[in-house]
Amino acid sequence: MLDVLEELEETLAPWDVTLPLTTTPLRFGTWMGGDRDGNPNVTPAMTREVLRLQASHGITVIRRKVNDLRRTLSVSERLSEVSEDLRARTNEMLDELPEVEPRYRRLNIEEPYRLFLTCVDLRLQMTDARISTGGTHRPGRDYRDDAELLEDLLLLHASVEEHQGPLIAGGDLKRLVRTVAGAGLTLATLDVREHAEKHHHAVGQLFDRLGTLDVPYAELDRAQRRTLLSDELAIHRPLSQQPPPIDDDGRRTAEVFGVIRESLDALGERAIESYIISMTEDVDDVLAAVLLGREAGLVDLADGTARVGFVPLLETIDELERIEPILDGLLSDPSYRALVAARGDMQEVMLGYSDSNKSGGIATSQWQIQRAQRTARDVARKHKVRLRFFHGRGGSVGRGGGPTYDAIMALPFGTVDGEVKLTEQGEVISDKYALPVLARENLELLVAGTLEASLLHRTDRRTPEQAERWDALMDAVSQNAHARYTELVERPELPEYFLACTPVDLLGSLHIGSRPSRRPQQDGGLDGLRAIPWVFGWTQSRQIVPGWFGVGSGLAAVADEVDELHEMYEQWPFFRTFLDNVAMTLAKADLDIAERYVMALAPVHTHGILDLVREEFELTVKQVLAVTGDAALLDREQGLRTTLEVRENYLEPLHLLQVQLLARMRDGEDDPDLERALLLTINGIAAGMRNTG
Repeated sequence: MLDVLEELEETLAPWDVTLPLTTTPLRFGTWMGGDRDGNPNVTPAMTREVLRLQASHGITVIRRKVNDLRRTLSVSERLSEVSEDLRARTNEMLDELPEVEPRYRRLNIEEPYRLFLTCVDLRLQMTDARISTGGTHRPGRDYRDDAELLEDLLLLHASVEEHQGPLIAGGDLKRLVRTVAGAGLTLATLDVREHAEKHHHAVGQLFDRLGTLDVPYAELDRAQRRTLLSDELAIHRPLSQQPPPIDDDGRRTAEVFGVIRESLDALGERAIESYIISMTEDVDDVLAAVLLGREAGLVDLADGTARVGFVPLLETIDELERIEPILDGLLSDPSYRALVAARGDMQEVMLGYSDSNKSGGIATSQWQIQRAQRTARDVARKHKVRLRFFHGRGGSVGRGGGPTYDAIMALPFGTVDGEVKLTEQGEVISDKYALPVLARENLELLVAGTLEASLLHRTDRRTPEQAERWDALMDAVSQNAHARYTELVERPELPEYFLACTPVDLLGSLHIGSRPSRRPQQDGGLDGLRAIPWVFGWTQSRQIVPGWFGVGSGLAAVADEVDELHEMYEQWPFFRTFLDNVAMTLAKADLDIAERYVMALAPVHTHGILDLVREEFELTVKQVLAVTGDAALLDREQGLRTTLEVRENYLEPLHLLQVQLLARMRDGEDDPDLERALLLTINGIAAGMRNTG
């Protein structure tokens, strides 16, 4: 991160652009310990413990840098001055810290920077101890948060720059300041996520206890819930004492908000910034979470306080199509609008790539996400609110994956307004960030894409006539692709086919997911299966249906406009990126290998599904090549094409072995070594396919 920032600074220097010392163009987030949606193990206590561990590790990193600097910043007052402000601050800290050993006071008496950093290090130790034990902040001894630590470091930097010069101030000291400015005490900001129904379950009990409703809360329709919650938020009263008198399930949901408040008090406002409501279907889903936040003291609209932002997560095609009434309804609510104002007039919206793909197919998912962003952008402008889109991308194309720079440049104009937020999941993290040189390259691409999209993509790069024609063509492609995809997923034998000819039932044994593979209280069919195992299973059998199925039918429906489609491919980043990602997925698919899975594992009456998949595959390859003008898939990506051909030599034996092992297991063979061998084939195929889920 620091290398990228320094290179950006050097690049801007010839244009006399100076980045402030505390500039943070890159920040990292996480939801390890915060993603509760469907995972019973992520309890409030787990969230608290993860944040404690993060802070402990973060403070260790900062202390290491402080002590390195203490060894090198050995300026003697006999040779060079220091600022009076720094001298006064050092004396102030020494008065508060009798634990500073006398030998340091004696040895460093003429080395004020070393003495200052000794005090900073001791305060960091005390901060770590306070966080580990759950103690209270003691002013002057431990640091309340990263802002207080940064204040001391900026004072040190100002003194060094003034008296010892910018060269010394611009070395390790500057990197220390930027580390704290960019990472805080916890290294990454935690996002918390919970399913919308969990909030209604907890809130419903609070209202039912009051006895003011004619019917139980659970029987209210969405419009009634919205009115009730909106009116309640406008009253500025607590609904109950804390902790609330509700059942265990509701208490676990409500308690998380208390943990968030405690964490913000202990670690600073950066520790947690967003509370995400998954499966948001309407305004009431967000307002219910806000009400629980108010009960825990996170929201005080009378005082203009909102310590976290509330983020609707729109995951399915239906919710993406309804983004206008959902967002407009939220921002039209006076109480919620006051909350957004308290957050600097910024509203975050998360877009779900995985579930929208599973419910509608890749063409419809990608196009509806594109349209949803345009609609949300216009709604936000009407309410004078700045939007930050959070793209919930996965590693596979079916879950929004693909080259990061291209993905950012393909976003609608005006939707990247100086910032973009996205997830990096699964094997993508190791692929992109395990090696420093790769991490730097990927972060540079992310910064470059965000800058370019923000500064140069302020208006539609298409003419109004092109926009009208091309949008209409994409509407037709999406509708026909969706119809074809629906034809597949609504076949009654598909669940049996999918579960038989993929190793998806073994994914839970890998212990690699953040959540169970199925949503709670769902049957054994595909509806309850989460999007990640849906994509993973199709990839293991080399059908990779979520990455391409339906696109051929969609393009074929507008095949008479092939010249227009070719122009779209050459001039419209969204369409080009979409088709390039589909082409890459088609190149990775291998239906001859898939046939081995089907013939050996799937019941005979389900084999017709493979015929349907093969028919659509051949059509999709034909239509994609007709639009791109290429002779073969990946003609423009010879390096990737060669890489895939080399990998195929290693993958095919693994597939053959996996089919045999799955057949033995399905025949009832029960052997731990058999399961272990199967899991190894799953890992091997995933490694070879790379963007698997």
